[in-house]
Amino acid sequence: MESIRLIHKWRQALWQILLLILVSCTLALSINRLRQEPLPLVGEWSATARMTTVSGERLDITLEEAVKLFRNKGAVFMDARSEAEYARGHIRGALNLPWQDVDRLFFSVTANLQTHTPMITYCDGQMCSQAHDLAVFLRNMGYVNVNVLVNGWTLWKEADLPVEKMSPVAG
Repeated sequence: MESIRLIHKWRQALWQILLLILVSCTLALSINRLRQEPLPLVGEWSATARMTTVSGERLDITLEEAVKLFRNKGAVFMDARSEAEYARGHIRGALNLPWQDVDRLFFSVTANLQTHTPMITYCDGQMCSQAHDLAVFLRNMGYVNVNVLVNGWTLWKEADLPVEKMSPVAG
């Protein structure tokens, strides 16, 4: 008899939980529909979608295009990785503007750059978002020609392209 009562209580609790979930989802979807700009229920999270601006412009650049700009000195490369990662190795001539320190370093790093200067941001790894975030930030700051070399550091090294390291500080 006691076990039947316990089963009945569990069943009742499960139905209440399901009802709460159903009411919550219905309420959330209704409120989202009433928003002036509803949030998308399904998102596009591919690398291509992440590298496309709201206006449909592509931010990414191929390794071949980046190499051509590098060889012609046609762009400034911006390393979005930390200062320590940059010191261990970076694309030759690249400036270091770590995403986590962009507020502190932005003006000093970009002091000699014109807003029309072509820039290529990069970090390391397919899923690294620091280069993308830095590119969007730079565009918001008025730089009009900024692209992202996705997985830039790895691609650059694998292609055996020019790199440099910072000299260790003598202590």
